[in-house]
Amino acid sequence: MKPLFAVIFTLFFAFSVFAQKQAEVIVTSTHLRKSPDINAEKVQTLQKGEKVLLERNRDTNGWYYVSVSSGSVKGWIRKDTIGSITNAEKSNQPAETARQTPQKTPQKTPQTPKKNEPIPAAPRPAASNSPVSANTPAAVAAVPQTVQAAVSPSPAPSPAEEPAVIEDDEVLRIETEEVSLNVRVVDGNNRPVNNLNQAHFRVYEDEVLQPITSLTTAEVPAINALVIDNSRSLRSQLKKVIEAGKIIIGTNRQKDESSIIRFVSSDKIEVVQDFTPNKNSLNNALDNLFVEGGQTAIIDAVYQTARKVDQYQNSGKTEDVKLRALILVSDGDDRGSSHTEQELLQLLRESNVQIYAIGFINDLSSEPDSGSVSRREKAKAFLTRLAQETGGKVYFPGSIEELPKIATDISGELRTQYLVSYSPTNENRDGAFRKIRVEIAEGANKEKRTAITRTGRNSSPK
Repeated sequence: MKPLFAVIFTLFFAFSVFAQKQAEVIVTSTHLRKSPDINAEKVQTLQKGEKVLLERNRDTNGWYYVSVSSGSVKGWIRKDTIGSITNAEKSNQPAETARQTPQKTPQKTPQTPKKNEPIPAAPRPAASNSPVSANTPAAVAAVPQTVQAAVSPSPAPSPAEEPAVIEDDEVLRIETEEVSLNVRVVDGNNRPVNNLNQAHFRVYEDEVLQPITSLTTAEVPAINALVIDNSRSLRSQLKKVIEAGKIIIGTNRQKDESSIIRFVSSDKIEVVQDFTPNKNSLNNALDNLFVEGGQTAIIDAVYQTARKVDQYQNSGKTEDVKLRALILVSDGDDRGSSHTEQELLQLLRESNVQIYAIGFINDLSSEPDSGSVSRREKAKAFLTRLAQETGGKVYFPGSIEELPKIATDISGELRTQYLVSYSPTNENRDGAFRKIRVEIAEGANKEKRTAITRTGRNSSPK
């Protein structure tokens, strides 16, 4: 009788354990908290893919009570940051506990063009205005677990002893997005503000306060591309542009990587040097730039390069976070792009690439052209929109002598940023535009601080 009792007790314990739902973190990172409140004290930080066990009958107001580390640590976690929930079910099959794990399909690494090879033209977006975001984590389908009987039939436990077993056909899937923002913070004198923490930030999406899931203040590697207009309109500035490019490259840190892109017309958008941390190779690529004729295709060059920067070494994991920027040097006067400005802005809203633009617009005509707007005004407005939409910055030098200072300023801007991530409360994935606004708490003596980041994003369609 004693061995039989031991077996029955073991089975009852197994039923109780596997009746609990299991899940894994599906955002980049999230926090286990002492109570179901976004401002509650953090117990532990959980990374993407980490497993948690949901305690039965302990969920409230969008939160689950879970345990990690084999049950030694417990706390509350937001429901919209976890997924891949498994079920417990009864079976009369042989005595073993069988667990199936969803198999992840290997992702193909995007192929980047070789040196002096044109960047492959990106397909034009569909007219449906339902872009696929690169920032959306895919929810993994839940897989049932099976607990199997190990002894001959025995009397069932009384209702009071019966473990709460989930129905066989119950599958709970939780899909969520995590949005990452590169944020620059400046004071009233436009000087960078450092040493802020998560409590200083408020993120609003369509004027609704959002839960911040993480804030990275440590310096992260930078991935940037110098996109340089090589059309005849920049013939007189090219020498100084090359010098400015070398200043920017010279500030790269050990893990930073840069790429050099030259462009003229749509069929002359070339990778002179692909992403590399090697400064000598990058400087040699700058020295090999040359001017030639063609219908300037600024929009196409930025469109194709932004995709390239966004996709390069982009795993979505916390440990692989990188600052991504595109530094554009041009007069801003587009003459022959196949993509429209609206298509470019739509792409940028799906990416996390900042644009820093240096616009040599003084040689453009100030006379009204095809309406009441001159070519100079149109170019200035275009370059300004690119910077503002992405949280970057635009410069309009009065002379080429200003370039060294501008290059130094851009390098400094790239080094003083915060990476803020949040889980959107609006779960409607309709591809619509969501306006983003970041507020910063006032400093000492009510010193006003301003956050600069991208103006919004397109929600990811299901």
